[in-house]
Amino acid sequence: MKDSAVKEHHKGSKGPYSFAIIIISSSRFEKYGHVSSPQEAEDRSGQIMESLILREGHRIYRYRLVDDDPDSIAGAVLEAVKSDADMVITSGGTGLTSRDVTIESVVPMFSKQMQGFGELFRYKSIEQIGNSVILTRASAGVISGKAVFCLPGSPAAVELALGDIIIPEAGHIMKHVRE
Repeated sequence: MKDSAVKEHHKGSKGPYSFAIIIISSSRFEKYGHVSSPQEAEDRSGQIMESLILREGHRIYRYRLVDDDPDSIAGAVLEAVKSDADMVITSGGTGLTSRDVTIESVVPMFSKQMQGFGELFRYKSIEQIGNSVILTRASAGVISGKAVFCLPGSPAAVELALGDIIIPEAGHIMKHVRE
């Protein structure tokens, strides 16, 4: 019974979808500047994102590397939500240091929040990092009809978020944000 209800709810939610990837890192931006691929920036997390997205038949709309600066972050996210990308994934700047300003830059732009994403991400992260999970502020929401996810910068966090949560639910998420 439950399986048929879930299948019915997911009906009409197939992709493929287009993803904008925004990597937030002052040190990487200082070293590489504006690049168009994770390979050019020696960005392991970006490479994992790209691989997972493409492996599941989705597309990369754009890869962008930005500084840990509120205006740069907000500008990159606004540009992405105005583009043809269906979803926006940011990585980096979700911790507690003074340089971690992704959440402060992006969350105020959400018209709706997806609290369940952060909760589920932290729950699944306990196996990997234990109690340190309390340090992440991973978040998600909707801006201008686009799903936006703010992920930590670590390769393991990116793999968990995209591989276990975002990509498997991409169609379901898009179905609802477009309604």
